[in-house]
Amino acid sequence: MFPFCRWAAEMEATILHADLDAFYASVEQLLDPSLRGRPIAVGGGVVLAASYEARAFGVRGGMAGRQARELCPQLTFVSGHFEDYQRLGDAAIKVMCDFTPLVERISIDEAFADVAGCTRLFGPPAEIAQTIRRRVRAELGLPISVGVARTKHLAKIASQVAKPDGLVVVDPDMELEFLHDLPVELMWGVGPVIKARLAEIGVLKIGQLARTPGSSLEQLLGPAAGEKLAALAWNRDPREITTLRRARSAGAQSAIGRRPTEEQVFRPTLRHLADRIGARLRAKSLSGRTVTVRVRFADLRSVTRSVTLDAPISATAILAEIAEELVRAVLTNNAHERTISLLAIAVSHLENDPILQLELPLGLEDEGRRPGSKKGIARWAADRAVDKIRERFGWGAVGYGSVALGIARSVPDAFRRLAEKDL
Repeated sequence: MFPFCRWAAEMEATILHADLDAFYASVEQLLDPSLRGRPIAVGGGVVLAASYEARAFGVRGGMAGRQARELCPQLTFVSGHFEDYQRLGDAAIKVMCDFTPLVERISIDEAFADVAGCTRLFGPPAEIAQTIRRRVRAELGLPISVGVARTKHLAKIASQVAKPDGLVVVDPDMELEFLHDLPVELMWGVGPVIKARLAEIGVLKIGQLARTPGSSLEQLLGPAAGEKLAALAWNRDPREITTLRRARSAGAQSAIGRRPTEEQVFRPTLRHLADRIGARLRAKSLSGRTVTVRVRFADLRSVTRSVTLDAPISATAILAEIAEELVRAVLTNNAHERTISLLAIAVSHLENDPILQLELPLGLEDEGRRPGSKKGIARWAADRAVDKIRERFGWGAVGYGSVALGIARSVPDAFRRLAEKDL
């Protein structure tokens, strides 16, 4: 489909956003043709991804498996083929790279591209987008939706409108007509919480958001979020395609359903997250000074808390202990909350191969969390030994007892690692 199209040579919309449709589920249907046309979900205890046939029954990613089966009794669960996800995701991105070097991958199954410099070789942007879709379908057997616009934000929205398996090109002369009639949840940064807050003041569409006074948005959402969304609602997005990105942070999160705010619930989850993040940092020879945790409660309200350290860290145990302390502080300040649904850790202010400042054994209370102390060095050495064993024999070959024995992994680690794209 080609709504809002301009085929003239002076077309200015040259940013493409390509997104593989229901990627994980589509790969499973590709690998097993008997699953095609049937409602399927990747996962088990938790739905990691759902096919469009399953989504028609209300099945969504992150949903408990039991709830998904209640909504769709004929739902088929598959465990997942993670190496195939990586292989096919890489192949789809390579197709885009055949047309332009300006490709910015933002996840395993989606990327931006700027085709302004290659239209003489391959034709107008809409034609390039259509060719990409045709090749991905023919060479990989997968559906892909593409949006074309002048800005990254609008191109991403256009690809969402194009789903499933479609193409939308936004005419520069009709951008606001196209954008303002769409629901606010299609905007980058509008999740369930912000959507609910906007609905409280009667803002359901992007046009309504654009006409809302900036002071009202800032009061409702905060200065940064209010200003950002107001600009995007008028398609003011100066961001360019970035082909090489330096990691600014490393993070991981775990949706845990509706669980009580108890130590035996959050402690093993945080240890598992710290293990994943610490291993990724050390693999890149990075350490970070700022640790941030996010706690989401049952009503989808999230609270964050952070601390900036004197020295950068990458040791799993140190990161876990700091995260636990931050989460305890969040729960203390929100004592009325009895249920948590998600925990997240992020490490920022990253440094390459930081110089370790050795510390004297002064008997300080937090000595074990200081990377230059005797205990801190021992913890880092233990982590490196674990890393080397995992490199040779696989992630599951060795681990920390508090992690291996203390958490039931409803989401496979292979899937988590695919989703962790910021480092």
